[in-house]
Amino acid sequence: MATPPSRAGTKGVPRARREEQLLAAATEEFGSRGYAAASLPAVAARVGVTKTLLHQYFGAKQDLYLACLTPVGDRLVAVMRAAVAEGAAAPSAAAPSAAGPSAAASSAAAPPAAAGTPLLVLRAIFTALEGRREAWFLVYETSLPPDSEAARRAAEYRAAVNRLAADGTAGLLAAAGYADPLDADALNHVWQGLVATLVRWWIKHPDQSPDAMARRCARLFAVAAALAPAAAQGDVPGNLPGGAG
Repeated sequence: MATPPSRAGTKGVPRARREEQLLAAATEEFGSRGYAAASLPAVAARVGVTKTLLHQYFGAKQDLYLACLTPVGDRLVAVMRAAVAEGAAAPSAAAPSAAGPSAAASSAAAPPAAAGTPLLVLRAIFTALEGRREAWFLVYETSLPPDSEAARRAAEYRAAVNRLAADGTAGLLAAAGYADPLDADALNHVWQGLVATLVRWWIKHPDQSPDAMARRCARLFAVAAALAPAAAQGDVPGNLPGGAG
């Protein structure tokens, strides 16, 4: 979501509003270019102020990054926790099956509450990021100075997101009758990669609203679910689409 450069200068703009403008511009710059490549003069130019004024407001580059990261990380963790809690509280029409992997072939293998949680989480993420989509990548920045407060805070947010993802994917598998911890670990990695990929796709399609993205994900998940029965029959490679055997 490109932030158009401002020609307003500083006169007549309240400090709080100017800070909002600078943080929005810096979040976009850091999220799209990364910490190391981000340019403070470019941030200042987006808002129509000097680099000196930017430093007066936020200090050094690491301090500016932290000022951008903190509200983003707090918001993401909060909305993801709320979405997981909403999914857990949703009524389910069927109890989790204990019959093992073969139960996944049944249409009632996963209760609606468990199956719907990923979509609730995705909708929450899209909604939280609307207007600052690149902000997702501030949490996963790899070029931060390793001993900096920004790096420590980003690691804390990643750990919180990872815990939520790990608990959610393990619960989803358990609801379908699967208990293999390696399945849970693999699905956790797939899920986190999927979210990052969807956000990247979303950035390239600015016309797509959070609701539109949530509906799109629901359609994609429905197609993926249609492949599950074939994949679950005895774990035979020949049963997979395009498999040999």
